[in-house]
Amino acid sequence: MSSDLHKAFAQLDAAINRAVIGQESVVRTLIIALLTNGNVLLEGLPGTAKTRSVRTLARVLDASLGRIQFTPDLLPSDVTGTEIYQEFEGRQELRFQQGPIFNNVVLADEINRAPAKVQAALLEAMEERTVTVAGKSYALPPLFMVLATQNPIEQEGTYPLPEAQMDRFIMKITVDYPDDSAEEAIIRLVRGEENTDSQIEEPRLSQELVFEARKAMSAISVSPNIDKYIVALVMATRDPARYPESRLKDWIRVGSSPRASIALDKCARANAWLRGRDYVDPEDVRAVAHSVLCHRMILSYDALAESVDSHTVIDELLRQVAAA
Repeated sequence: MSSDLHKAFAQLDAAINRAVIGQESVVRTLIIALLTNGNVLLEGLPGTAKTRSVRTLARVLDASLGRIQFTPDLLPSDVTGTEIYQEFEGRQELRFQQGPIFNNVVLADEINRAPAKVQAALLEAMEERTVTVAGKSYALPPLFMVLATQNPIEQEGTYPLPEAQMDRFIMKITVDYPDDSAEEAIIRLVRGEENTDSQIEEPRLSQELVFEARKAMSAISVSPNIDKYIVALVMATRDPARYPESRLKDWIRVGSSPRASIALDKCARANAWLRGRDYVDPEDVRAVAHSVLCHRMILSYDALAESVDSHTVIDELLRQVAAA
């Protein structure tokens, strides 16, 4: 069955990449998050196919999609749902009407435009997989993930996400502009989509296969040396003075939480499984390090003054910390 699972996820990867051209790393991140039961933050300029990526994942996955356009006047009930009076069997009663959060894949568009109360409601859903309204808790679907987008340039009318919420995203991916050849392919793709008769029926991955793949991924072997490597990377963000020959101590003000270690372990195992291996090697850890760690550090003033971003810091981390 394992070979069938790998084939199904290979088809999922190929189907999304056919619809989202030039964003292979984004697609791989979404699939890893799906395997690890995590949430993803996609940061990129407008028009870089962030929303299209999420919509395509939901469609190919045969999952329900809930889209929430975050605005400064959004209310928590716009996300979670609310209790309303309805007539039922000839009498009026208060019944809960579910909001868009009650879907398998939730697109939180421009998440940093929502105020604190809305963020708090979303935080419960992301962490606990439940929603509390009027003192009652409602369970979210077994397959549930939040895929949030934000624009890194336009900051007017935005609310920076609190560190506690950023930490709940298992991965953050920067969505860049496509290159020349990908841009040409995008033009041809959209031109072809205008002809509805040429639409190709895509294979759909059942949710049951996702749960089976998660069980298979949990059986991936991780050696003590890999555990030590993961811990060393995270500890280097908390105590960069351990590497005095580097600039890490000048660049990092606050390091990563234990959630970073847990996320590195989960994502490295998912990456190994997708590559068809039953064990994790250091390359799997390095492959996911940027997406797992980049949003879990607070850089110093010196780093900002020198235009050093989190990806540059992680590159230095990977150079300094040797695999055991």
